[in-house]
This record gives sequence, C-alpha cells and structure tokens, in this order.
Amino acid sequence: MRAIVLAAGQGTRLRPLTDTMPKCLVELCGVSLLERQADVLRRAGVDDIVVVGGYRAGMIEARGFTVVRNERYETTNMVASLFAAEVCLRGDDDVLIAYGDIVYEPRVLDAVLACDAATALAVDLEWRRYWSLRFDDPLRDAETLKIDRRGCIVELGKKPAGYEEIEAQYMGLILVRRERAAELKAVHDAMDRRARYDGKDYDNMFMTSFLQHLVDVGWPIRAVPVRGGWLEVDSTDDLALYHALHERGELAAYWNPEA
Repeated sequence: MRAIVLAAGQGTRLRPLTDTMPKCLVELCGVSLLERQADVLRRAGVDDIVVVGGYRAGMIEARGFTVVRNERYETTNMVASLFAAEVCLRGDDDVLIAYGDIVYEPRVLDAVLACDAATALAVDLEWRRYWSLRFDDPLRDAETLKIDRRGCIVELGKKPAGYEEIEAQYMGLILVRRERAAELKAVHDAMDRRARYDGKDYDNMFMTSFLQHLVDVGWPIRAVPVRGGWLEVDSTDDLALYHALHERGELAAYWNPEA
C-alpha cells in the first residue's frame, strides 16, 4: 500500500500561519497535520508515504518526508497535484490518496483499507453534526453525495438544493486498488481540456469533479461509511474551534487525538 498526500497549496485561509509554512505543517493540538496523518498511516502498515508539495515544499522534505513537486501549484488544483505524482500510480501497488489538511482516527483508515472495491471513498454519515459545529448554515458549505443500492456513489460535489441530496459527506480520503491506479492518468488525459468542470477549467477542477467524471464514464466507486472520527482544518476559525474544544475536553466527540 502506498499513500499520496496532496499538500501543494499554501492554504490562504490559514494565514498568517501559512505565511511561513505549508498548510500541512500547521499544528493541531501541538502536532502538525501531516505528522498526525503519517502516524495513523504507519500504524496501519502504510510506510510508503509520498507528499505532493509545492508551496515551501522544502520544509516538508526537512521533516524527512518523500516529496514530489507540483511545480504549477500556484495555478492548478488538487487533481493536477495528484498527477504530479503519476510515478506513484504505475499499478504496482494499491494507492491511498489523502488531502493534506485532514486528520482521522485509525478506525476511519481501517474501514477504508478493509473495503474490497477497486475504488472507494470514505464518507461521513454524521456530517451534519460536524458541519453544524463549523457553520451557521451547514447546507451552505456542504456538497451533494448520493449512493445507490449497491453502495456506490452516483453523485458528489454539487451544490445541494436541500438536505435530501446529501446522504453523507466526502472526506478527502480515496482508495484506488492497483488494477485501477494505472488507469487514472489515461482517464484524466482523455478529458476535454476546453470544458468547464463544475465551473472550473481543466487545470483547476476540484477532486470531486474528477471523481464524478470517473463515475460518469463507468467506474464503480464504493462509499465507505464512517461516523465522525475526522477533522478538516481549512481556516483559522476551524483551528481556533478545535483548540477550544480540546481545552474543554470535548474534541474527542468529533475526533480523538488519542485514538
């Protein structure tokens, strides 16, 4: 098993912290996001960890991580960062793709790794409880996610008209088995470079747009349902909230750093 952690961007909503370091090195309760994620991966036996860096990537290398660079990180998005690491998608191993601004408990990773599907996404069934903690209006920030009777995702990443269009929430944790990993780049290369994908151009499409494209061209993508046990650190407001919860002994109700 190989892990690719997508961590090329600066994370402007975490300024001023990210004025001097990449987003993945921001600390949550005294430990960087990247080191927390790497610890969970290694505990699960995933020692081959590659970080896609861009902004201040040398600081990630200085922590001892293997880094490949998205040299165009300032003008591209996460999908481009993934394919900057195409050497890791050659089909010789299963691949776990993870956002660099999330943390998760071992049980979340265990659920994903236990899935026998060729492609799978972790999804949070208790997303509304967590989103209500972060947003006055959870629906404003949430995205659609619909699952069919087989447990496969049929839609994700759209603007929802109501809560009925959200069965769970995508978390930024993707499993691609080796037999599919080598096909990812061919699918990406075949996409229309002149098209718009959920309002973004080819170089800046969201990961959810690419995943939706995979669904649309016939890839079954299994949903791996979990209940909480993870956090996204997207802004200074997020960070302040989590630290306040931690000080009150309430953070473990959402993500337990000691798990």
